[in-house]
Amino acid sequence: MTIPALNHFLDLADLSSDQFWGLMRLAKRLKDERAEKGANAPILANKSLALLFQKPSLRTRVSFEMGMQHLGGYAFYLSPAEVGLGTRESAADVARVLSGYVDGIMARVFGHQDVVDLANWGSVPVINGLSDFSHPCQALTDIFTAWEVLGDLEDRTIAYVGDGANNVATSLMMAAGKVGMNVRIVSPVGYMPDAGVVARSGAEVSVTNDLDGVQGADILYTDVWTSMGQESEREQRLAVFPPYQVSSGLLARTGNPQALVMHCLPAHRGEEITDEVADGPASILFPQAHNRLHAQKAILAHLLGGVPLE
Repeated sequence: MTIPALNHFLDLADLSSDQFWGLMRLAKRLKDERAEKGANAPILANKSLALLFQKPSLRTRVSFEMGMQHLGGYAFYLSPAEVGLGTRESAADVARVLSGYVDGIMARVFGHQDVVDLANWGSVPVINGLSDFSHPCQALTDIFTAWEVLGDLEDRTIAYVGDGANNVATSLMMAAGKVGMNVRIVSPVGYMPDAGVVARSGAEVSVTNDLDGVQGADILYTDVWTSMGQESEREQRLAVFPPYQVSSGLLARTGNPQALVMHCLPAHRGEEITDEVADGPASILFPQAHNRLHAQKAILAHLLGGVPLE
């Protein structure tokens, strides 16, 4: 069966299960190739990627730059001050200008409409490196990591504890729906996911404010309580979220001695997760972070290099 090619990578709702699995299998092939041979084939030789940032990031910038380098291409960083996306220059104009210079655009932005506009107005593939609505690169990485560690994902359960309305939770639900995983969103009242997002995810999702929602989970997942752009809400959130800290007690509450812990990073240690758990035997935080490189190489190889999904 031929898996249709992707034109962009904006939101996981746009992908079929076959396309999602195709990217995961490609990520594994590229990761294995580099491990076995010490290098990847230069399938992106003479290809360039513009990295368009409104929000800072360690993992997104380094993984995309190194991913392009590993595949023989070139990536360069454009700061918020240089571009002024949506203020100094419209997304439509930026897209059309960059399309004449580069082979692809990765954008890490505030408003999701900006990545949509870049894709609509440009003539090269656009990758959503993060928006306020979703974080598809992270979720692809998360499920790839779960697949590496757990094997068969059908009917496995991932419990997301924290702000269930944020971009990571949104994309995690959508990713889980592609592979047959169950999702539990354990969040305070007022910080639960939109019902429409849950319905669109295709996953078996339960939403609760009861910490017993983690029982039986194979993976506990958390993220910062206050995302970029929400700084004015920090004190209010710090008053609400402490019971939802991923601690050794909450990990034990799963009742699963093999339960694993994930976090997209950066972590505010002592807030959403304790040092004991983040650095403990259940943590796969850093293999998860390292897999950003491999998952994004799959996206790049497919979109910029034309490598088919299988």
